[in-house]
Amino acid sequence: MRVEEKVTFLRACVMSLLRMKAIMSKEIRQLSRDRITFGMVVMIPLIQLLLFGYAINTDVRNIPIAIVDQSESALGRMITESVKATQVVHVIHRYPTVAEAEEAINQGLVRGVLVLPKDLTQRVAQQRTVGQWLVDGSDTMVSTALLQLQTMPLRELVNYQPPPPKTFEVALFFNPERRSAVNIVPGLLGVILTMTMILFTSAAIVRERERGNLELLITTPVHSLELMIAKIIPYIFVGLIQVTIILGLGHFIFDVPINGPLSQILLGTLLFIAASLTLGLMISTVAQTQLQAMQMTVFILLPSILLSGFIFPYEAMPIPAQWISEALPATHFIRLIRGIILRGADLADLWRDAVWLVGFTVIGLIVASLRFKKSLD
Repeated sequence: MRVEEKVTFLRACVMSLLRMKAIMSKEIRQLSRDRITFGMVVMIPLIQLLLFGYAINTDVRNIPIAIVDQSESALGRMITESVKATQVVHVIHRYPTVAEAEEAINQGLVRGVLVLPKDLTQRVAQQRTVGQWLVDGSDTMVSTALLQLQTMPLRELVNYQPPPPKTFEVALFFNPERRSAVNIVPGLLGVILTMTMILFTSAAIVRERERGNLELLITTPVHSLELMIAKIIPYIFVGLIQVTIILGLGHFIFDVPINGPLSQILLGTLLFIAASLTLGLMISTVAQTQLQAMQMTVFILLPSILLSGFIFPYEAMPIPAQWISEALPATHFIRLIRGIILRGADLADLWRDAVWLVGFTVIGLIVASLRFKKSLD
């Protein structure tokens, strides 16, 4: 290669590098000006680190339980204190009858019940099991933690020689085989609906803005709230189709029981779909592009998967993580839908979660309509 050709080649390489440098500089400036995208770059890895390193805990503790002490004896109180000392459980209720305790499990107020029978002293003398655990088996991790207590030693209180193979009997409700699919499939409804409903709705409004259609709506008599409601109604049917697919396949392929009435499942699902679509509308009033809408959806989706009780038990989370969990619609829906499908409960039994979803939808619609009106001005 001649000298002139080498010089020309080097000059072309330098010019190419300068052009790439100019484009890189432009991209960096554009990214720094896009505060939402820049925030996601920092916040997503930070939140994942905090969630997996701090909030996520498979060592289940402080499971809410109830006590039915029919013996009303000093020995019964000592056994109760020994169970509490394990820190696996947290006694939040005491019931006089087993029927009331079972109803508390059905309503989701407690995850288990320790029943100490009237003949507790006689059982100890005969070296028999001293009581029985009634366990909500719909959450396999919680039931596994409670199952470990059936062989807990009571040597300080009961001088068994030799000790029996089991200290307590255990009755698993709703999922006696402890199949993970029974727990996963209802929770999967919350995760999939969270992802699709929020993303579809937020992207729909932003797409209208990008195409310039929102300017056309300014000249129409459509109010902000009317537009918000009209935007979410078509996606309600999309959500119902997804629910039908998940529950149908889960029931026929994985043999997931559906113990609650379909009408209650429908009403509970509609409450969550409305809350998720409302959250999508609020995101659409902040996001300026569809990319930003997708990024903010991921920002909501990650905590919804990890903190809602879908994978990790709510009781295993630290208190600050539980506060964040309570703010997520997915947390309330997963409690609600598992209660209806697996325990056969209805919305009256789970009214706290149902009322929360209704309140979130109403407040979210008002906030979204006000912010949307402001953006049109």
